[in-house]
Amino acid sequence: MPPPAPKAILETILYAEDLETAESFYRDVLGFEVYARSPARQVFFKLADQMLLIFNPKATVIPLPEGARFPVPPHGAVGEGHVCFAATAQEIEDWKTRLEAAGIAIEAEFRWPSGGRSIYFRDPAGNCLEFAEANIWGFET
Repeated sequence: MPPPAPKAILETILYAEDLETAESFYRDVLGFEVYARSPARQVFFKLADQMLLIFNPKATVIPLPEGARFPVPPHGAVGEGHVCFAATAQEIEDWKTRLEAAGIAIEAEFRWPSGGRSIYFRDPAGNCLEFAEANIWGFET
């Protein structure tokens, strides 16, 4: 019998070559808590029971040396990624105000056929970020 399907995503990875700028954006603009960092390689942010990892794609495609403490295989992506953060309708309004005050352009804002609302914007690396109500996917808010 196969194991049950996973019930959640534990970590999500976006890529940015300029980790200092990315860390500043996610920490200072979005208010995320820095969990750990490895200069020029990665920065980790803790969001409740999930992790957002920002990797430097030029560093994480290089295999780690034999006997490395954490023998994670090389991986990376090229180009802009996307992640959507769950938010209530009021939180979306609050985020919109905060982002605009920080000079971050809202690229798109609309209501989905399911009734939920989304706003889209970019991080300094060009990744497409979204705040959306969970009911866009039929989840309870």
